[in-house]
Amino acid sequence: MTDVAIIDYGMGNLRSVCKAVEHVAPGRDVRVTSDPAVVAAAGRVVFPGQGAMPDCMRELDARGLRQAVLDAAASKPFLGICIGQQMLFEHSEEGNVPGLGILPGKVVRFPPAASMMQPDGSHLKVPHMGWNRVHVLHPHALWDGIEPDSRFYFVHSYHVVPAEPADAAAQTEYGLRFTSAVARDNIFAVQFHPEKSAQAGLRLLENFVRWAP
Repeated sequence: MTDVAIIDYGMGNLRSVCKAVEHVAPGRDVRVTSDPAVVAAAGRVVFPGQGAMPDCMRELDARGLRQAVLDAAASKPFLGICIGQQMLFEHSEEGNVPGLGILPGKVVRFPPAASMMQPDGSHLKVPHMGWNRVHVLHPHALWDGIEPDSRFYFVHSYHVVPAEPADAAAQTEYGLRFTSAVARDNIFAVQFHPEKSAQAGLRLLENFVRWAP
């Protein structure tokens, strides 16, 4: 049985994610796969994503992976990354498309760059790209050993707005305070890229590999 399945629907940063998970899980069977049967049999699942939400949803369905994602999110340790977080929600402003509806809430775009200001009055760029602090809202196994307000790497123009405040696991400031991680039961999902976030990101992935929700 595959220990960690990384879902391949043609839109993820799969090589970097796979290498990072292999690094923190030596001896484990880590597999990038587009086979629903492999996803179903895996002990835990990583759901990464990059690109535009409409393209990601289309490719997920075209490859017959929607039900495999729904089943995995309902039954085993599940980590969503970037668009893989956004797709868990009900609807996205990007392309006005429905998501998977696993978590209640929506995905919205940052305000126009002209209205996004730094404290010193300078403008912030959209997309939000680079390192930023992640403020943990409540304890969780995946934050174990990570210093408070650690920096993680972001690349995105949209962010999630959970309908249930309790689902928000962390927030980040970028012109406004947005939800940068969510958690519910066996699901944990982040807007940032742990595979590109140095030691803090590797520790989060290591915690996921060990996590027993």
